[in-house]
Amino acid sequence: MIRSPLMALALTAPILVSGCAAAVIGTAGAVGVASVQERSLGEAVDDSTVSNQIKAMLLNESGFGEVDVEVVQGLVLLSGRVATPEHRVRAEDIAWTATRTRDVANEIVIEQPGGFFANASDELITARVRASLIAAKNVKSINYNIETYNGVVYLMGIAQTNAELKEAAERASVVGGVDRVVSYVKVRPTPAQFNASSSNSDSELLGGSGS
Repeated sequence: MIRSPLMALALTAPILVSGCAAAVIGTAGAVGVASVQERSLGEAVDDSTVSNQIKAMLLNESGFGEVDVEVVQGLVLLSGRVATPEHRVRAEDIAWTATRTRDVANEIVIEQPGGFFANASDELITARVRASLIAAKNVKSINYNIETYNGVVYLMGIAQTNAELKEAAERASVVGGVDRVVSYVKVRPTPAQFNASSSNSDSELLGGSGS
């Protein structure tokens, strides 16, 4: 369940069962790549902080061993599996308690643990999708976070253009084992769009242009 409007893009391909697992990581990786991402250094650090807070809280409770957390510009993506509806709701509640959480996309499914082989299958799909994006000349792959659960690939990040996002999603959809692709990727505003947005905001602050 998503508490504020988010657009998801779905594409279909073959299916393969798999899963994800939660783990705590540091902020060094986020800082190291921030300079080449569309996100600023501050945004990357904030996202890493939110991710680590949520992962730590999940690991402090039982039942969340196969829940994964990804954060981009304050949007928290929860994926993986839990055994009960209560666990699913609890995971989302935890995500909202983290500082700087702006939205939560709860893609967690309710089913019994998948085990090592299911998780390994998803990891393999994620690696294949990542390799395909890296090989694409028109896709800035470092801007994309990739998670896979039960053959469903989730893309997060910031695309430079709509065309780039379309190519990234299409490339992911044709990777072996992928059932569908769900995109929570935002498209970076063009300079014209940014200037128009700024002008509109300034006009609103000044009470409009009048008549």
